[in-house]
Amino acid sequence: MISSHALTLIRTLHTTIYLVMVAAIAVIWHAALTGRFGPALWIALALLAIESAVFLGNGRRCPLTALAVRYGAEKGYAFDTFLPERATRYTFRVFGSLMVIGLILLALRAAHLLPL
Repeated sequence: MISSHALTLIRTLHTTIYLVMVAAIAVIWHAALTGRFGPALWIALALLAIESAVFLGNGRRCPLTALAVRYGAEKGYAFDTFLPERATRYTFRVFGSLMVIGLILLALRAAHLLPL
């Protein structure tokens, strides 16, 4: 019973983090496309930096995935969140690319190399 509650907590936390990271990438794209560099951008950059450091520091694996397995999650693509497999199957490829491209565009905007 405890592992069931722990797994639910882990999946809830992981789903929340996933959605916050998607929102952070959207904030970066918004700033890159509009030139609006407000507090939300700096928060988004900090969150993505922390997420990237955790991911890279854990051997390019999410530590919550291993924790979910430890508490009884079955392996697969969507076992450690409440999101459907269609949303998580290519997470790193899609959102990693969107993050990198967004950061490049943001840098170009900050350097005034993108027209308004």
